[in-house]
Amino acid sequence: MTWQPALPADPTRAAPEQHAHPGSRTPSGLFPSGPPSRPTWREPHPVTGAAVASGAAVTAAWLVLFALLGRDVPTYAWWTIVAGGLAWLAALALVRFGDRGVATGVAIVTAGGWSVAAAVVAVKWATTGDWPLW
Repeated sequence: MTWQPALPADPTRAAPEQHAHPGSRTPSGLFPSGPPSRPTWREPHPVTGAAVASGAAVTAAWLVLFALLGRDVPTYAWWTIVAGGLAWLAALALVRFGDRGVATGVAIVTAGGWSVAAAVVAVKWATTGDWPLW
C-alpha cells in the first residue's frame, strides 16, 4: 500500500513543501533534464593520448641515449638505472606542476626500460653465474 499525501484545500495556496498537482514529483536525477545545479570542475591539463605518446617517445629516446653510453652489461644497467631515476624525477615534477599525460608516458616507458635492463642483467647472471652489477 502506498501513501499519498492529501491535497491541500486550495491548490493555488499550497504550502511550499507540497505540490499543487497531485501526481508531480521531484525527478530522481537518473535522467537529468537541465544543466547541473552546481558548476562542473574541469581539470586544467586533462590526460590525452597525444600527451602520453609524446612523453613515451621522449623517454624512449632518453633511455636509448643513456643506454648507448654503456660499454658492457654492468655499465648499460647502471646508466639505465640513472636515466630512469632522472626520468621519474621529471615525471614527478610533471605530475605536480605540468602535464599528467606526459608524466604517465614517462613512467610507463621508464618501467619498461628498467624491465629490459633487469632482463639483460638476469640473462648475464644466469649464463655466467656471476652477478654483473658489482
